[in-house]
Amino acid sequence: MIEKARELIEQLKLEKHPEGGYYSEIFRSEEKIIKGLPERYSGERYICTSIYFLLSGNDFSAFHRLNSDEIWHFYTGTALDIYVIGKNKELTVNTIGNLPAQGESFQVVIKKGQWFAAEVRDKNSFALVGCTVAPGFDFKDFELGKRDVLSDEFPLHKDIIARLTSA
Repeated sequence: MIEKARELIEQLKLEKHPEGGYYSEIFRSEEKIIKGLPERYSGERYICTSIYFLLSGNDFSAFHRLNSDEIWHFYTGTALDIYVIGKNKELTVNTIGNLPAQGESFQVVIKKGQWFAAEVRDKNSFALVGCTVAPGFDFKDFELGKRDVLSDEFPLHKDIIARLTSA
């Protein structure tokens, strides 16, 4: 692992994330949404949550989806490619980084229910991003993709699914 990535993991007290990479929650709103949430939520949710998220080298964020929209914010390191399979079953690649002249965005939005995965573009580097979820993140709203199920559902994308899933 890159030395700077190790330092950030230690300084920010990042832990391994089930989807891959490292994370630490940095914000959870004090208020909750008690009533009026769509049926896809099983109970109340915090209004908003935010984490630091770090990928390094050959690490990847495996294909997963959430019940809420998620906004990724770029902080430092190299660009990340975020692969999103939309409702139309088409794959798009969004690049988050700090070089807008090269097509990178400082923020990328992933809509609820879309399968997505990410990896650093430069395997000799790392990327530190922030992820904001609203309504707030709850592991009850997180689904990690299964390689065979996703490959059957999206056969045109089986190569990228095989590369960016753990099982």
